[in-house]
Amino acid sequence: MSGQTAVSIFMGSKSDLPVVQCASDILKDFNISHNMFILSAHRTPEEVVKKIKESEANGVKVFIAAAGMAAHLAGAIAAQTTKPVLGIPIGGGDLDGIDSLLATVQMPKGVPVATFAIGKSGAINAALCAVQILGTSSEEISAQLSNYKIKMHDDVLSANKSIQ
Repeated sequence: MSGQTAVSIFMGSKSDLPVVQCASDILKDFNISHNMFILSAHRTPEEVVKKIKESEANGVKVFIAAAGMAAHLAGAIAAQTTKPVLGIPIGGGDLDGIDSLLATVQMPKGVPVATFAIGKSGAINAALCAVQILGTSSEEISAQLSNYKIKMHDDVLSANKSIQ
């Protein structure tokens, strides 16, 4: 998607970058324009709101938020926008991501956040969900996604053939 930025990715701290990079890589594979921010719902709440508004003004259609532990970032974003918010819980801390999973999934009614698996698998699926959302209004993206799924199919069959 050339031109305007389609997806904004927020992460709560720099340590989240290795997980979030997986989402960015998927979006790059689909030529989806996106940006990334390291901002905290707890430490920099004013900047989070400012970047949400700037992102919307620049045409963002989907937000992805990754955070660990209290994982309030996705909910903070969802409270400020009517665009889809996709939450990626990050592992770490004493509960290794279970706390961030629960914090991300337990949003009050009226503040939806789609929640994915903890870590890199969740980041990849959040990015693919963003692609699917954008694909509802773009035949080009939809076709790319179909080809992606065909490649996954073929990769599994190839792996199977290699062990036969």
